[in-house]
Amino acid sequence: MAIHKPKAVSSAEFQNHAGFYLDRAGSEPVVITKYRRPSRVLMDYEAYSRLRELAMHRPTRRAVKVEDLEPEFAAALRAADYSHIDPELNKLMK
Repeated sequence: MAIHKPKAVSSAEFQNHAGFYLDRAGSEPVVITKYRRPSRVLMDYEAYSRLRELAMHRPTRRAVKVEDLEPEFAAALRAADYSHIDPELNKLMK
């Protein structure tokens, strides 16, 4: 399955043709750039509502104690090699 890259436009281009991009955002997200970096995403309100609903019911981050993890997850964390991030981190994880 190919991943479709959203249309990206500069903020100046968006300002000059707002109506066009508002219509386009009804069928696909439009990334608005500022200084050539993604700054905002214009998208259909229904798609936004679905994403927001998903985010509210499935938080992506959660803090837990290692002892509260399933044993296989705790073992995987302990066995992982973190030296490419920070050699000292490996020592802390053991």
